[in-house]
Amino acid sequence: MVNIIVIIILMILIGGAVAYIIKAKKSGVKCIGCPAGGSCPGSGKMPKKKLAGRVIGRKTIKISGMHCAHCAVDVANALNQIDGAAAKVSLKDSSAEVSLDREIDKDELIHAVEKAGFKVVSIL
Repeated sequence: MVNIIVIIILMILIGGAVAYIIKAKKSGVKCIGCPAGGSCPGSGKMPKKKLAGRVIGRKTIKISGMHCAHCAVDVANALNQIDGAAAKVSLKDSSAEVSLDREIDKDELIHAVEKAGFKVVSIL
C-alpha cells in the first residue's frame, strides 16, 4: 500500500514538472529556471569585442546572481558597452575577465554589472 502511495505522489510531481516545462516553452521562455523568469534578453551567444588599443590592464570581477548562459551574456554585453573594455564572462566561475586599453574606474565597471541586474562581489 505504501509503495502505491509513493508511486502516485511521484507521478503527480513528475506530471506537474512536465506540464510546467511544456507551458513555459509554449509561452516562449528561453531558459527554464532562470531567476529572471526566463525572459532575460541574452541570446545565449557570448559576444566578442576587440579593443582599439593594446591591453594595458586586466580586472577580474566576481559576480553574484548569474544562473544561466543568458545571464552571462547580459553581463558581457553590459561590460562591452564601456569604451576601452572587453569582457569574457565565465558562468562556471561567476566572474568576468575584463581587458582594458585605458584606465577605467572600478565604479564604472560596477555600475555596468549592476545595471544588467547583478551584484559585484569583488574586483581584483
